[in-house]
Amino acid sequence: MRFLPLVLTLCCGTAAAQAPSAIPNEASRSAEDSVKIPIQRFFDGMRRSDTAMIRSSLAPNAVLQTIRMTKTGETRVTTDPVDSVLVGIAKPHTDVYDERITYDGIKIDGPMATAWTPYQFYVGEKFSHCGVNSFQLVRYSGEWKIQYIIDTRRRTNCK
Repeated sequence: MRFLPLVLTLCCGTAAAQAPSAIPNEASRSAEDSVKIPIQRFFDGMRRSDTAMIRSSLAPNAVLQTIRMTKTGETRVTTDPVDSVLVGIAKPHTDVYDERITYDGIKIDGPMATAWTPYQFYVGEKFSHCGVNSFQLVRYSGEWKIQYIIDTRRRTNCK
């Protein structure tokens, strides 16, 4: 199950970090808030095991990657196919996957945006790991879609 660590990394945002009420209504939404919408949808879909919701947040050829350190200290980048990740999310699980993100910067240039989101990940109430997600988004016909996610993960030096 090579994709399980990615599933565990990119799961379930908390209400404080990503609650729908945290995003202003459309009339008062800032450009940065509009970038948060597909990220919110992605994590809401994971929390609900709703693969259709997750897929609706992604661009057609989205890429999901993770940067890991091997036991020997080498850096490795792995790519997980979206469909494999979605199969893993759809499988029943007893503990809630709870990825608690914060937004630490959103940049926008025309139809491209990036969001930097440090996180702490819990399985149920048990801490699993932490790191940072980097989201690259593209605006298609006025709607932001996640084109690329790359994340780091570690079990130490977590804030």
